[in-house]
Amino acid sequence: MFEAVKNSFLVPDNEKFSIQDISTKPRGKPLTKKTCEKRLKKLVDKLSDYQRTLYAHDHHAILLVFQAMDAAGKDSTIRAVTSGINPAGCQVYSFKQPSSLELDHDFLWRTTRCLPERGRIGIFNRSYYEEVLVVRVHPEYLKSQRLPDAYDPKAIWKERFESIREYERHLARNGTVILKFWLHVSKEEQKQRFLSRIQVPEKNWKFSSADIKERGYWKEYMQAYEEALQETSRPWAPWYAIPADDKPFMRLAVAEIVAKTFERLNLTYPKLNTVERGKLQKMRSILENED
Repeated sequence: MFEAVKNSFLVPDNEKFSIQDISTKPRGKPLTKKTCEKRLKKLVDKLSDYQRTLYAHDHHAILLVFQAMDAAGKDSTIRAVTSGINPAGCQVYSFKQPSSLELDHDFLWRTTRCLPERGRIGIFNRSYYEEVLVVRVHPEYLKSQRLPDAYDPKAIWKERFESIREYERHLARNGTVILKFWLHVSKEEQKQRFLSRIQVPEKNWKFSSADIKERGYWKEYMQAYEEALQETSRPWAPWYAIPADDKPFMRLAVAEIVAKTFERLNLTYPKLNTVERGKLQKMRSILENED
């Protein structure tokens, strides 16, 4: 168990690294699709148990952040990993182009409103990281963000990294366990998935001409991801680069990391004290002696 974790790259804390050194495919002998699905099923059952304990314990929240290029598999991974979790204990939010209301607030506001409360798992499909990824690749988007006239366009990215680090540190101090996943797909694999979306009628709805436009900025996106991951991966909010060319493996790797994190939390169900147990026995006696 947990073999797939070894193929995932934990971005080092505050150290230089190169995206070129991170593989989009599993290293060594790949696991078969059947093996990945069998192991994932066992982990999904475990995660269901962990979620119930998390809810009963009520001292922590779990926040899973997913970022990736188009067609990397965010939606299918979220669906597969959370398939056995009680919907009442899990919430998923997808963040796309910000609304006018959201643009009237700071860039962290719209995601802050969607943070999971203690006892629940929150999932962000894209997140506040779009502000140092998409917006960095397309700095013209800053014009619509109603920033103060005095903002420095050269310093804004460092300032946003600082804000994100402080924000995540604050959340961690207050019981939110943060795991961030970059699903690392290759340009060639993305091409094949785009072609599949065009060729298979049932997948046509997934394709947009904007996908091709953004693909033209691949190099710029890789540079933006490299710096964002490097600047914001910390022990309390680590980034994991997950090989995404193999979807069954990718889903298994994410599930393993989440399960290992739950294990380290060592959560338990609350235990009643003597007085509370006495009250419980009285209630039991009342119920058993009803007419």
